[in-house]
Amino acid sequence: MPEFKLPDVGEGLTEAEIVAWHVKEGDTIAVNDVIVDIETAKSVVELPSPFAGVVGAILVAEGETVEVGTPIIRVGEAGAEAASEPVEPAETIDLSNPAASGGGEGESLVGRNKADRGPVRRARHGSASPASPAGEATQLQVQGAFSPGGAQSGEVAPSVEEAPVPAAPASVSAPSDVRVLAKPPVRKLARDLGVDLASVTATGPNGSVSREDVEGAASGAEPVSAPAPVARGERETREPIKGVRKMMGASMVESAFTAPHVTEWVSVDVTPTMELVDRFRKHPRMRDLRLSPLLVLARAVCLAVRRTPEINSWWDEAAQEVVLKHYVNLGIAAATPRGLVVPNVKDADSLDLPDLARALNELTDTARAGKTQPAEMSGGTFTITNVGPFGVDGGTPIINPGESAILCFGAAKRQPWVVTGPDGAESLEIRDVCTLSLSFDHRHIDGEKGSRFLADVAGVMSDPGTALLF
Repeated sequence: MPEFKLPDVGEGLTEAEIVAWHVKEGDTIAVNDVIVDIETAKSVVELPSPFAGVVGAILVAEGETVEVGTPIIRVGEAGAEAASEPVEPAETIDLSNPAASGGGEGESLVGRNKADRGPVRRARHGSASPASPAGEATQLQVQGAFSPGGAQSGEVAPSVEEAPVPAAPASVSAPSDVRVLAKPPVRKLARDLGVDLASVTATGPNGSVSREDVEGAASGAEPVSAPAPVARGERETREPIKGVRKMMGASMVESAFTAPHVTEWVSVDVTPTMELVDRFRKHPRMRDLRLSPLLVLARAVCLAVRRTPEINSWWDEAAQEVVLKHYVNLGIAAATPRGLVVPNVKDADSLDLPDLARALNELTDTARAGKTQPAEMSGGTFTITNVGPFGVDGGTPIINPGESAILCFGAAKRQPWVVTGPDGAESLEIRDVCTLSLSFDHRHIDGEKGSRFLADVAGVMSDPGTALLF
């Protein structure tokens, strides 16, 4: 049987951990079916099969780390010895080509032809899905649309007719019909922010959705799950440093001890931005999108870069050059159980507001599902890290390697603020106030440039109408 060897997915990969198999021995698969998730130094990547046939043997168990070139699975033709060459797919996939994923330099193959809806495997007589107990197999065949990574409705192979599937019990319902645990104020907040409670990761007591969970979902921040309970009497636990967390640690050390960081803060009355977001939610072009103040901040960054292009640049130490980027690949830092990831919206400065909102929604949904691919994290030019959903006012963020600045978006809190009216009269009012913190590389960005950029962003957040001046 032909063996599928762990490929270099285009990012100089030397080894990877087998995270989860989507198939088991005896399953019938097609070319480009996603068969396994591997964790590289950047993210979890789905690998498609270059072969069609029956899984003969899984050679590496989940949780094991193997080097590139190690055989991980054997696939043969049903009822016959397999040919030594893989079946040629309709659309050739080059596992060694970094551009195969549709990205540019430094990006990698992720096998996306079927990844959006999960692998579609032919059902076998009397077999259960590898991702579920045997007793759930028939239910998943009927309700594939409700099973993560499962076959969608109407996509089960004809061989299912050999084993009639009983009707699902009347008590089984779609996830959207299941009542989510949340207090009435939290439900109202979700409605106001346009957040579907069923899609929110719950971290509150007894599995309930908290206010912080909803705010995090609206802003794109990924809530960090509570740590696993520690056995009684156990004083220490150890976790291996690997994968995304290992790469994150190395990158932060390199950046912190290479680029001289300077951080500046400014407090901003963002009440006009909050009101603007509320109006946008009623606009026909944006009614179906999840909106938050992060959208306005992202647009403000793209506009402010025009006046201070050095913020969107990179110090090339080897070439002794400053590389000015004439495009903005806007990164959004997201905390996940595997570590910090920073996917970016390509050419964010060229998108109109609805398209930018849509791109941010897709980016955060992918990160939340743990499906962010290396191609989506490469090539960033500027990063926003949003700590507001955690109730944090601000911080001194570390610059993402390959960039020159990062902006920290703090929590918007109701507090007293001196408001100046059109006639110059001052009054004390309760307003939504937040802190913006900008860290930048002081080798080539001086205080004047950093301050001007930060002031421009703050100006748009405090008075969105000033965006027309850019």
